[in-house]
Amino acid sequence: MTQASRCGACGEARIISHPELFTLSVAHLDCDAFYAAIEKRDNPDIADKPVIVGGEVRGVVSAACYIARTYGVRSAMPMFKALKACPNAVVIKPNMAKYVEAGRAVRQLMFELTPLVEPLSIDEAFMDLTGATRLHGAPPAITLARLQRRVEEEIGVTASIGLSHNKFLAKIASDLDKPRGLAVIGKAETKEFLARQPVTKIWGVGKTMATKLQADGIATIGQLQTMNQGVLVKKYGELGLRLGRLSQGDDRRSVKPQRETKSVSSETTFNTDLTDLSALEDHLWRLSEKVSARMKHKDLEGRVITLKLKSHDFKTITRRRTLDKPSNLARTAFSAAREMLSETAPGKAWRLIGVGFSSLSQSSETPMADLFGDDEEKIAAQEKAIDKIRAKFGDNAIGAGRALRKRRN
Repeated sequence: MTQASRCGACGEARIISHPELFTLSVAHLDCDAFYAAIEKRDNPDIADKPVIVGGEVRGVVSAACYIARTYGVRSAMPMFKALKACPNAVVIKPNMAKYVEAGRAVRQLMFELTPLVEPLSIDEAFMDLTGATRLHGAPPAITLARLQRRVEEEIGVTASIGLSHNKFLAKIASDLDKPRGLAVIGKAETKEFLARQPVTKIWGVGKTMATKLQADGIATIGQLQTMNQGVLVKKYGELGLRLGRLSQGDDRRSVKPQRETKSVSSETTFNTDLTDLSALEDHLWRLSEKVSARMKHKDLEGRVITLKLKSHDFKTITRRRTLDKPSNLARTAFSAAREMLSETAPGKAWRLIGVGFSSLSQSSETPMADLFGDDEEKIAAQEKAIDKIRAKFGDNAIGAGRALRKRRN
């Protein structure tokens, strides 16, 4: 590899070329001091100050910016110790909703590059860009550099990326040049690079296992590289097998794409604004059936029902109701959303209506009580029968909306 002398900003060596730079395709993206970075993004007045995101004096540190880290503040540190180390820190209570929103935005940028995205947490994920060169008109390294810039410009935080030939090494690489780094570990240098690393760099080796290895005279990955695989398995069981393979840089795990479904919803925009509550309910019922069918197809249930309305002047209003138990039934969604609609819609003109489930979980076998006391098991059987008829003869083969309308009239 070729290195620039030193970075003018931080003094670290910087790689400017690598013989495998344009052939590697497995990456790990990790946002830099994510929670603290979001808070600084939203409040420029604290951009140059040490920031700690965490609880009160008896709480712990959830995140610390890089300035606070120079004082010795670290994640999971008791707050009283953090404030003792950095008494001038700005302490902010966590705002998880805000962090989740930003994390999803970062992840969406990743999905725009490849469907092979495997999230690890709110602010980090693996990516496999194999075969993406033709799609993006550039090798993965350049595509990833562009992604870093987009994350910073569009989301307002920085990210570090590790690029290698497998997940194990990509994750290690992402931590080599933080913040705002793009580090590379090639195949040819794998064993030599790993030999210099402490055993704690291996996934699964925490403090307890590191202490045990230390007691056995093993402190570096290089020492593991020289040991017989059978000996490692005999001494450390299944973990010994992993120690032996990963010490050689052998990680055969593929990037497993996971798009966690956060909500399932459907909406419609009217040709002309509607003020009639009955007409709005008719649309709401059809949307409830549609979103219910999608939930059932995915074997999902939701605990929260959301009603969405957009007024004639393009103002969006959302209302949410939490159910006693999760459901995926059209009748349940409609009943909850209809109550919210009757409280919100009268006297106004609306151009859009939508309904959705959120707080999702896998479907269960246990029926729940309907909001109006109906037998949920009976309703579920009715909807299942309707679903079967529609699957065989089409969506227009049978309808239940008219019966519901008679009931509410």
